[in-house]
This record gives sequence, C-alpha cells and structure tokens, in this order.
Amino acid sequence: MYVCSCFGITEQQVKEHAEAGAHTPRQIASACKAGTDCGSCVRRIQSLLGRGSCPRRDLLDQGRPALNAVAELKGVTELGEAA
Repeated sequence: MYVCSCFGITEQQVKEHAEAGAHTPRQIASACKAGTDCGSCVRRIQSLLGRGSCPRRDLLDQGRPALNAVAELKGVTELGEAA
C-alpha cells in the first residue's frame, strides 16, 4: 500500500528504511523524500515508525494554541520562567 502518493513510496519501503536506521519522519524523508511534498503522509509514517501521534498537532486540531498549551503543561510562563 502506498504511504506517499507524491513520490510513490510504499509501506514496505518505509519499513525497509526504518530497518536500515531511519527512525524519524525526517530521516525517512532524507532517505526517500516521503513527507517532503504535501505532507499528508507524515502521520502515517509516524505510525509505521511506532511514534504515535504528534501532541502539538493534536492540540491544534482541538483549536488550542499548541505552544502555549505545551508550556502550561510544563509549568512555564510566557517569559520562559518556571511558574
């Protein structure tokens, strides 16, 4: 099954690159260009790599400002000081 329609990259190819040492979507992109055009395949690549979802993207999908919400979770104020 195709993962990246833009470059014709299959699940098997992504898995082969992962076995060869590409362990992040960026490393997969360097190996075969998957995820570098429209980006719609990046979540599928993350899933194939066992990385799960992207927390900041999940926050954005909920309509929340991702960086502020992440900072709040870590107890950091806008100025970068601990709360």
